[in-house]
Amino acid sequence: MNRRLYIHLPYRQLDSRLDAFLANRHNAEIAFKGQDLDQLDPGLLKRTADGFREAGLFLTVHGPFLDLNPGALEPYVFEATAIRYRQALVAADRLGAKLLVFHPGYEYWKYGGRAKLWLDASLKFWPPIVALAEEFGIRLAIENIFETEPGTLVQLLDQLDSPLVGHCFDVGHWRLFSDQTLDAWFTPLAKRIIHLHLHDNRGSGDDHLPIGEGDIDFKKLFRLLDSLPNQPSITLEARSAEEADRSLQNLKPYLRR
Repeated sequence: MNRRLYIHLPYRQLDSRLDAFLANRHNAEIAFKGQDLDQLDPGLLKRTADGFREAGLFLTVHGPFLDLNPGALEPYVFEATAIRYRQALVAADRLGAKLLVFHPGYEYWKYGGRAKLWLDASLKFWPPIVALAEEFGIRLAIENIFETEPGTLVQLLDQLDSPLVGHCFDVGHWRLFSDQTLDAWFTPLAKRIIHLHLHDNRGSGDDHLPIGEGDIDFKKLFRLLDSLPNQPSITLEARSAEEADRSLQNLKPYLRR
């Protein structure tokens, strides 16, 4: 498996799929839901960390996101998000992961277009999380979700201005929610992109199709990636092992570039 390439693996499937990942030499991005972090199996975490390390494979982690928002104005949501993000960092550290993906929480209509409300709350939220990530030696990748344009992410990353914090570009979410071209997205964020989530759709739903089975222009995407100062790591976000295999096969020509 390419050192840069990972495959999505929900924590709840980790026990049943661990041996297959190791046998097939697939790096994994382990995705946690909030409830998972309250029911962690220490033995499974250790077995996973040891297995990947001994096989010379690597792990990243995707933090929980449902009902969470690091830019929340409601104090209880703000604190619940901090608790879950700290738990995710601890789990990532126990797994030996060196990169952790989080969602940023901004939605245009939720804030009535007043992005500064979200940004001000976010700038209070992130510094303690970044400090904990620094303690663990883990990089944080903030993923685009409902953003129609990259401006809010640019402001957040520029003001945090930490070498540990970068952008996770999710091309499926870009296709579904953004009104900007790929070039327009990459221009302000190029130096900040440290990780990618790759899946496909046709613009009508977050289908997480294998690469090449929707209408996203992956040739254009990889031409833009070639111009980046540092090549980001990649996670294939497939919804099944079979779809991950199809996505992996369709990705190979781009990796050979």
